[in-house]
Amino acid sequence: MDEAFGETGREARGRTVTGLVLLVGGLVGLAAAFDLTYERIASLMDPDHVISCDFNPVLSCGTVMSTWQASVFGFPNPMIGLAAFPLVIFMGVLWLAKTELPRWIALVFNLGTLGGLAFVSWLIFQSVYKIGVLCPWCMAVWTVVLPIFWFTTIRNLRTGALPVGEDWRDAVDDVLRFHWIGLSLLYVAVIGIVGTGFWDYWSTLL
Repeated sequence: MDEAFGETGREARGRTVTGLVLLVGGLVGLAAAFDLTYERIASLMDPDHVISCDFNPVLSCGTVMSTWQASVFGFPNPMIGLAAFPLVIFMGVLWLAKTELPRWIALVFNLGTLGGLAFVSWLIFQSVYKIGVLCPWCMAVWTVVLPIFWFTTIRNLRTGALPVGEDWRDAVDDVLRFHWIGLSLLYVAVIGIVGTGFWDYWSTLL
């Protein structure tokens, strides 16, 4: 069936995994964005509203919401997620359905995931080193944006949507062959930043 569609078994598995990552990641991100938006609106309407993801002084969505970084574009950041994550879900469904997409759509979507990764990286830095508080739902978004970017990029490299020069072909093939290592390193970097930045708090839980 996959060969008839023009894919090898490995390519079909890669497309399926990428589609599932986008679908599940998009659903998690959308749920987080929806809850954060709801909590923000509820807190504006009722100053005494108890935000569901306020657990302690370190894990507190409400504290993060009150900072300028939470509305860096003039409106609450979760509204970006409300617009972006449905597109992620849609792309995941298209790939799972074996839909042939024009190259420019794949590239524009990849550029969007890169922008999401850059924005999340900035938010991680701000949360750890400037605000000094972690938002649990925000961390859920961080968790899904990493694989959404990574698997989209890997998919586009494998299909040729992202062109690779001959001088880089061998190196890129190695990355594609062991791409789980690259994603693991991204997670290790984030865990290391959060772990060291809040070590005084984490150590009290040991």
